[in-house]
Amino acid sequence: MLTDINPKLPMRDKSATKEFYLNKLGFRSVGATDYDGYLIIGKDNIQIHFFEFKSLDPKENYGQVYIRTNDIEKLYQSLLDNKVPIHPNGALQSKPWGQKEYALLDPDNNLLTFGQSI
Repeated sequence: MLTDINPKLPMRDKSATKEFYLNKLGFRSVGATDYDGYLIIGKDNIQIHFFEFKSLDPKENYGQVYIRTNDIEKLYQSLLDNKVPIHPNGALQSKPWGQKEYALLDPDNNLLTFGQSI
């Protein structure tokens, strides 16, 4: 019965979050209405929602999303081309659990892990 999932992550600054996801990661704004303190972005078949949390301490943020892809090499290269910093422990590599993965942090320290089945 479940058909979709849209994670909700905290953001301190809507314009900084929007700039990062749209201009660095290639997402697009979703919806025709701009809600105060809320942001919805999408790419291909996924959406991520953000709620304003101005007092968020990024060092204490443990927001995480695992995003599956069907072309991890191309996606990874596009991020390198856009000079998006990859997490220091998150370079593209094959994992023992049968996934090829990499990870990065957004401006609020939300961890985005991208993976594809090997």
